[in-house]
Amino acid sequence: MDDFELIFTMLGERSTTEIHRTEDSKGVLKLKADSNAGGIIAGDARKQLEKRLGRSVVSNKNFLKQNEDKKLSKPK
Repeated sequence: MDDFELIFTMLGERSTTEIHRTEDSKGVLKLKADSNAGGIIAGDARKQLEKRLGRSVVSNKNFLKQNEDKKLSKPK
């Protein structure tokens, strides 16, 4: 994940949180609608930037290292 991906993820999450707080949302359906709205806001912002730059801002980088062994140690 690169900087732009992190920024747009944070924008979606923060937008969703602010919509929820402003509208005092209750119930699963309303919260789902709030999260959808936050995602649309971040998605639209990403698409506008990509249009202006003429390239995608989505990377194929992965924050986690590939093939990293995660073995549990046996209790002594």
